[in-house]
Amino acid sequence: MGISMGPNQYGKAEVRIVTVDRSTPRHSIKDLNVSSALRGDLDAAHLSGDNSKVLPTDTQKNTVYAFAKQQPIGEIEDFALRLGRHFVSSAEGISGARILVEEYGWQRIPVEGAGHGHSFSRTGDEKRTTAVTIDGDQAHVVSGLEDLVVLKSTGSEFWGYPKDQYTTLAETTDRILATAVTARWRYLHTDVDWAKSFESVRAAMLEAFATTHSYALQQTLYEMGKAALEKHPELAEVRLSLPNKHHFLVDLSPFGLENDNEVFYAADRPYGLIEGVVRRDDVEEAPMAWYSTPEF
Repeated sequence: MGISMGPNQYGKAEVRIVTVDRSTPRHSIKDLNVSSALRGDLDAAHLSGDNSKVLPTDTQKNTVYAFAKQQPIGEIEDFALRLGRHFVSSAEGISGARILVEEYGWQRIPVEGAGHGHSFSRTGDEKRTTAVTIDGDQAHVVSGLEDLVVLKSTGSEFWGYPKDQYTTLAETTDRILATAVTARWRYLHTDVDWAKSFESVRAAMLEAFATTHSYALQQTLYEMGKAALEKHPELAEVRLSLPNKHHFLVDLSPFGLENDNEVFYAADRPYGLIEGVVRRDDVEEAPMAWYSTPEF
């Protein structure tokens, strides 16, 4: 029986970087979390400790900082493409790279009716994301978002499910539906206005969430992915992860009060987790675009 080294990669995880554009008195900032991972002819490092083709992870970190200085970061997809292509073209033995970027949103603090020139507040927990994979001369871009918290106070039902001796959940024709959306979508090419596409995909999914009369969170997931694909021919597939942020009706009868779907207990755990892929039928799969990237 032989033993061999299987697929592998290595890199620098979660390089935090904040840049300030001071080219005008009205500053702007970019706040990112960048992770790099390289793969290629690295068997010798694993089998004999030969580091001759192991670009140090500290060098990868420094490259992130240097690239942010040498050229404006711009859209996170473009920044990740520049980094990934640099590593593959300049590091001996490296044939593939994956760059993950999270972007944290900031907005200007309003002062006397206008946004302040150099003071900002975080926009919340939501993050814009991208996962760029360079595989030889091919480039795959998977963009998305995380922790987009949404809620609808009606227009959601859940009934008709199987019941057994352990079922206690009551059927309902009117419930709160809430979730924290993680979505990732794969682009078919890189000739994209990244910012415009991101905002439009996000808006399409939000509109689908709001307008779908939901009989299950699974149905809502499909409609959100479908809406994004219908409006964006540059997308191949959308992968969604939707935790069901349960809101349970509080029993007020001990106090002589009737609760007509007005007072709820918001539970943080345990929670249902609904995940799925909505894809075009006529598009080939691209497993390298998702290699070692969280699927949902």
